[in-house]
Amino acid sequence: MNIESIKTLQKKLSNLIGVSGYEDDVSKFILNLIKEEKLADKAWIDQLGNVLAVVNGKQNEDRILLDAHIDEIGFMISHIEKEGFLRFASIGDWDVRILLGQPVIIRSETGKLYNGIIGSKPPHLTTASERKKLVEIKDMYIDIGMFSKEEVEREGIKMGTTGTLSAPFLDFPNNMVRGKAFDDRTGCNVLIQIMRIIKEKPVNDTILFNFAVQEEIGGRGAITGAFTLKPTIAIAIENTTAADVPGIKDHVIPAFIGKGPAITIADVSIICSPKVNARLKKNAELAKIPFQMKKPLYGGTDAGKIHISREGVPSSVVSVPCRYIHSPTSLLKLDDIL
Repeated sequence: MNIESIKTLQKKLSNLIGVSGYEDDVSKFILNLIKEEKLADKAWIDQLGNVLAVVNGKQNEDRILLDAHIDEIGFMISHIEKEGFLRFASIGDWDVRILLGQPVIIRSETGKLYNGIIGSKPPHLTTASERKKLVEIKDMYIDIGMFSKEEVEREGIKMGTTGTLSAPFLDFPNNMVRGKAFDDRTGCNVLIQIMRIIKEKPVNDTILFNFAVQEEIGGRGAITGAFTLKPTIAIAIENTTAADVPGIKDHVIPAFIGKGPAITIADVSIICSPKVNARLKKNAELAKIPFQMKKPLYGGTDAGKIHISREGVPSSVVSVPCRYIHSPTSLLKLDDIL
């Protein structure tokens, strides 16, 4: 595992489109990669869309589940105006302040991709008081350069069509990269790198993998995946907010860029298992891997669903810190993935 291989996979995963409930492109990519590289003893897509995989251990002492979600936040077309403009509803939690003027990408029913721009009432036609107000999604539209509802529908764009904000994957200095859907394609990257490692160095425990769907709308894939795989221990691998930017005091910053992965103590969905965290910290110290503890109680992850599966599963979360999360221009340091 090296920086270049991590970056290459991060770019491929980031550029895929997989809005919650419509993750097929991502699941097919991941399953094909697992099968082509022979990374698991068994791998399949379940009925909800999760990519599940099992790597049998030498002694099968524990069944350790590693979970990362494949979906990303986006939008769904809710109405097409007669002039060809698209109204939309949010899928997942966007910061509405960033939406206006953003480029978007939409996948039609045939799989063809279309570019668009989010707009609203032009500023030159608004009053001073209107310009001070936050524009709500209901007052926005998407312009895809078409001029009638009929033209739009002929192209396979209809009510229920999905898309997301779009931005190119870019290199920044200091092994930093920018892109969309880092939450949680970063976690998917980590899981695949782990699969590559244990292929070369088998472990005693059986390792279970869930590349989960629909996390952004309630951790739904984590529920069914954990029920199927029956883990005895679980770790959700995530992106988390790195708020180490101007204007934020240290005591409220959940995690910092460049200080290694962040281990969660507690968030709004889980009190993490002290035993699992102790094992994580000890292993990191033995391997001389830098890590940090994420300040509670920010966010929620699939671990919140996994730990109450069946009779209960001791669980925790390990996250890669990321600035500008839930935007098309998330920024992280590749060293924090190593």
